[in-house]
Amino acid sequence: MKNDIHPDYHKIKVVMTDGTEYWTRSTYGAEGDTLTLDIDPRTHPAWTGGQQHLLDRGGRLSRFKNKYGGFLG
Repeated sequence: MKNDIHPDYHKIKVVMTDGTEYWTRSTYGAEGDTLTLDIDPRTHPAWTGGQQHLLDRGGRLSRFKNKYGGFLG
């Protein structure tokens, strides 16, 4: 392996959106830095199963519903 090509791997503190925090190893920042998350698995709908909203842009959703409306119960 080549010397001095790998990033510095050190401990940082990660703060979740609800205020909980934990220590992990990362290449982010410097030793002891804090990474504060804006979105995390506890709050983001992709992980929590939140409500989905379908937006009809350009009539695509309407055309789909008209074409396949009979198959959708």
